[in-house]
Amino acid sequence: MRFGKTLRQSTYAPWKDKYIDYSKLKSILREDKPDDEDEPWTEDDENRFCDEIFNTQLEKVAQFQEEKVKELRNRVDAAFDRLKDISTTEDGKPKPKTDVETQQLKDFEAELDSITNEVKELQKYSNLNYTGFLKIVKKHDRKRGDRYKIRPMMQVSLSKRPFNSEQGYSPLLNKLSLMYFAVRQQLEGEGPAEAYPADPDSQSETHNGERYTAHKFWVHPDNLLEVKTYIMRRLPALVYSQQSAKEVDGNEDPTITSLYFDSAKFPLYYKKVERDGEASSLRLRWYGQLLDKPDIVLEQKIVHENGSSEERKFPIKEKYINAFLHDEYKMEKSVQKMERQGQSAKNVEEFQSTADAIQEFARTNKLEPLVRANYVRTAFQKPGDDRVRISIDTDIAFIREDTLDRSRPCRDPNEWHRTDIDNGNMTYPFKNINQSEVSRFPYAVLEIKLRDDNTGKRPGWIQDLMGSHLVHPSPRFSKFVQAVASLFEDYVNRLPFWLSDLDADIRKDPQVAFEEAEERRAQRAENEQVVGSFLGTKLGSYKPSKGSPVAKSYLSERAAAEAAASAARSVGAHDEAAAGTGDENGAASEQPRDYGTLSSIFPGFSLSKYGKAKRARASTPLPAGVVEPTEWIKNSGPLQIEPKVWLANERTFLKWQHISILLGGLAISLYTAAGRGTLAEWMGIGYILIAVFAGCWGYYTLHWRRSMIVARSGKDFDNLIGPMIISAALMVALILNFVFAYRAAIGKANPGELWGNKTSMAISDL
Repeated sequence: MRFGKTLRQSTYAPWKDKYIDYSKLKSILREDKPDDEDEPWTEDDENRFCDEIFNTQLEKVAQFQEEKVKELRNRVDAAFDRLKDISTTEDGKPKPKTDVETQQLKDFEAELDSITNEVKELQKYSNLNYTGFLKIVKKHDRKRGDRYKIRPMMQVSLSKRPFNSEQGYSPLLNKLSLMYFAVRQQLEGEGPAEAYPADPDSQSETHNGERYTAHKFWVHPDNLLEVKTYIMRRLPALVYSQQSAKEVDGNEDPTITSLYFDSAKFPLYYKKVERDGEASSLRLRWYGQLLDKPDIVLEQKIVHENGSSEERKFPIKEKYINAFLHDEYKMEKSVQKMERQGQSAKNVEEFQSTADAIQEFARTNKLEPLVRANYVRTAFQKPGDDRVRISIDTDIAFIREDTLDRSRPCRDPNEWHRTDIDNGNMTYPFKNINQSEVSRFPYAVLEIKLRDDNTGKRPGWIQDLMGSHLVHPSPRFSKFVQAVASLFEDYVNRLPFWLSDLDADIRKDPQVAFEEAEERRAQRAENEQVVGSFLGTKLGSYKPSKGSPVAKSYLSERAAAEAAASAARSVGAHDEAAAGTGDENGAASEQPRDYGTLSSIFPGFSLSKYGKAKRARASTPLPAGVVEPTEWIKNSGPLQIEPKVWLANERTFLKWQHISILLGGLAISLYTAAGRGTLAEWMGIGYILIAVFAGCWGYYTLHWRRSMIVARSGKDFDNLIGPMIISAALMVALILNFVFAYRAAIGKANPGELWGNKTSMAISDL
C-alpha cells in the first residue's frame, strides 16, 4: 500500500488539518509526471520544496505535537491532583466505599481512559508524520537529488525534535500507570495493596512459569567495555548453552542467528510497531554455524495488550523445517520419540498442542522467512540464581531472507534459509553478500531481566547502571522491527520511534545523566507516595544517591579530556588549562609514597609497568575540570583474591626464613669455633644479628604485602632495602674473611707477624 493511502486511512479526524500535507509535497516534486514529460528541476524548485517541508510542514507538525503534549500533561497533573481529593482511607487505613465514592472512582477511570486514548492517538500521529517526512525526502533524493541530498538534513532535524521520541511520553505514561493501579485496586481489588505497579518503560515476560521485568538499552561501542566490566564484578559470565560451549572450548561468546517470519504485507511488523492489540512474532533460532548441526528452536513470542509477553517454542530438526512450514509434517516423529522415552502424557500433549498452534499461526498468516538477525551474545547470571539475568548483544547484523521480488529473490523459494550464507560459513560483517541486503546496527543491545517479587525493588548496582551515562534507554526496541525498518523501508508505511535516536550521539555527560536519573526517581517516588496515601499503604521509598557510581570512571575522564582538547586548540589555551590543573595535580600528588624502596628516592629507578605508567601520568597534566579518581573501578566490587596470590606471599616469607636459618647456623658455628675475646667471636655475633634481621624482615614483608593485597594496591610489591642490607653485610663478612685468611697465610711464612693468628686460623677452618 502506498503511503499516501495509508496516511488518509490513518488520519485522526479531529486533527486532520495538522498532518503533513503529503500530496502537496508530492505535487511540488512533480512525482506523478512521467520522466519524458518532466521539466528540468531548477534551484527555485529546490528552494520552494525545502521551504515547504522544513519551514512549513515540519514546523506545523512539531508545534502541534508540542501543544498537545503540554495539554495532556496538564490534564494528567489535574487528574493526579483530583486523585488526592478522593478519600478512600481513614486514619491511614482503607475504609468501606460508599456508592457516591464508587461512582467518583468510575468517573475518574473514564477520565483516565480518555487521556490514555488521546496519548495513543498522539503517538500514532507522531509516528505517521515521522514516516511521512522520511518517505518524501527519500523520493526527493531519488528523483531530484542529482545536486542536493536533503535526507541527512531531515534526519538531523527530526532527531533534534522530541515529537518522535518515546522518551517524551514516559512521564505521562508513568503517572497514568500509577493512577490506573490505584483506581483498579479500589474498584476491582486486583491483587494485594502492597503490590507494585508496572513500569511502562519495561516489558513483562514469562519464562518457565516465572515472571520477569525486562529493560532494554543501547550501549555505544566506546562504553561497551566499561559496561561489561561493571557487570562482571557482580555477575559471572554464563555459558548457557551446550552448543555455545562447543565453540572454541566455550571461551568465546556464542553467535546466535534468529530467522524471523512475516508475509508480503508485513502484518506482524505493523502490529508490533503500532502496539495495537496482541502482537506476535515467529522465528527460528540456533547457535553457531548451521553446518555444525546445532539445535534449532521454533519460537512464537506473543505480546499481550497489557505489555506482558509469553513464549511458545519447541525444537525441530533442520530436515523437517520445510515440511513443517508447508503443512506437510506435524512433528509425528518427535511425538513418537517422546512416547518411547516414557515421558508423561501431559508433556507429550503440551508439545503437540504447541506445535499445532504455531503451525496454524504460520498457515493462517501466510508466513515465510523474511529477515535474519545475527549477533554475538554475552550473558551474565549467577549459577542456580535466576533473579537477575543480563545479556549484551554485539556485532548485530540484519540480512534479507525474502522472496518479495520474484525476479531477484534473496533466498531460494524452495529453501527455508539462505544457503549462500549458511553453506559458506559467513560471519560478521558479511562482506561477501550484496551490501544492500545487509544492515549493521551501530550499537550493542543490553537487556536486563529481573524476576518479579511484587516489590518493584531493584538491586542498587542495577539501578545505578540503568541511570548512568553508559546506557541509552530503548524500552520497546525489537530486533525484528529494526531489521524490517532498515531493510524494507520502501515496503512499509510505519517506522519505529527509536529510528531518530540512531542519527544522534547517544553518549552523555556522566553528571548530567546522573542528575536526570535522580530527578526521574524522585518524581516517581513522589507520585508513589500520593498513590500510597490514597490506598493507605506504602508503595516505595526514595533515597537519593550521593554521587554517580560511574561518574569518575576512566571513560568519563577520557571523554572530558577529548572535549577539553578540542576546546584548547591554541597554545595559549593549552597553557591556561595546564595552569588551571596545577593545584589539582598537586593535591593528587600528596598521596602516600612508596617509602622503603629505592624508587621513593630515585623515581626513575623502577622499570615496572606501574612505574612507567606513573611517570607518564606525572608528566601529563590533567585537562581543566578533570580530577584523578579517588577510587578505581577495579576496587569498587567485592574482594576476591585467588589462593595462588596468598601462597606466593607465603613462599617468599619461607624463603626469608630459610636464609635466616642458614645465616644463623653459620653464625653459631663461627662463634663456637672462635675463642673468647677474639675477632672471630665478634664476627659470629654480627652474623647472628644479620640472621635475626633477615627473619624479622621476612615477617614484616609478609604482613606488608598482605595489606597491599587486601587493599588491591596497584603499587610495586618489591622492597629493596632489606635485601640490599643483607647483601652488603654478607659481602663485608666475606671480604673480612678473605683478609684474615690472607694474613694468616702470610703469618705462617713470617712467624714474626703472628698477631691474630688464632683468629685467622679459626675463620679459615670454617
